[in-house]
Amino acid sequence: MSDRRGGSNSTGGVRADLKQRVKTARGRTVSQKRWLERQLNDPYVARAKREGYRSRAAYKLIEIDERCKLLKPGQRIVDLGAAPGGWSQVAARTVGPEGRIVGIDLLEIEPMAGVEFITLDFLDPAAPARLTEMLGGPADLVMSDMAANATGHKKTDHLRIIGLAETAAEFAREVLAPGGAYLAKVLQGGTEGALLTDLKRDFATVRHIKPPASRADSSELYVLATGYRGPAGRAVAESDED
Repeated sequence: MSDRRGGSNSTGGVRADLKQRVKTARGRTVSQKRWLERQLNDPYVARAKREGYRSRAAYKLIEIDERCKLLKPGQRIVDLGAAPGGWSQVAARTVGPEGRIVGIDLLEIEPMAGVEFITLDFLDPAAPARLTEMLGGPADLVMSDMAANATGHKKTDHLRIIGLAETAAEFAREVLAPGGAYLAKVLQGGTEGALLTDLKRDFATVRHIKPPASRADSSELYVLATGYRGPAGRAVAESDED
C-alpha cells in the first residue's frame, strides 16, 4: 500500500506544548468538552486531514494491515459499521478495480469510488442478505469497526460490543471463502468465552491486536481471525472434539 504511507507511527510533528483547549464550552457537557479537546490535540486527526482520510480510524486498519498483510488486490470485502468510510477508503486503495467492497452503517455515508454503501442497521434481519447480494460472491475479509454507544458501565459496554462482534462473526461464517479473514473491534477483557472458542474452531489463527492508532487510554482492541476453514473444516474440528 505504497500510496498511503507516511510512517505508520508518525504523529505529524505535533508537540505537547501546542495543546489546544475548547474555547466554546458553553452548552457542552464535561464529556463532550473532553472529547473535543482530545480531537483537537490528536495527531492522527491532524494527519488524517492532511493525507485526505475520512477519519483517524483509517490508520488503525493501515497499521493492522502493515503488520498482518490482510489487504490484497482483487479482494471482496465487507465493511460493517463503515461510517464515515475510513476503513473502506484504505481497503479500496489496495483491492483496486478488480476487487469489490460493500459497506453498511446506520449513518449515511458520502459516496466513494470503488465502494458501495447502504444505510441500514446491520442488526436488521434484511441486512445480511442485502450485503451478500451486493458482494456478488464469497468474501475474502469481513471487517467490523462497529461499537454501541458507551454507557459508562464497563460490564454492559463489554456485553454490547461482544454481541455486535458475535453477530458479525456469524455473518462472516456465511459469506467468507475458505482462507478468509475476520477483523472486529472488541474491548479488553471482553472477548473471553464463546466468541473466542467459536473463532478458534472456525479459523486457523486467532489473536488480539492493538494498533498504535488506538488511543493508549482506550480499552479498545481488535480480534483478528485468519485462515477460515469453511463449513467442512468446522465439521472436522467438531468431530475432533468429540
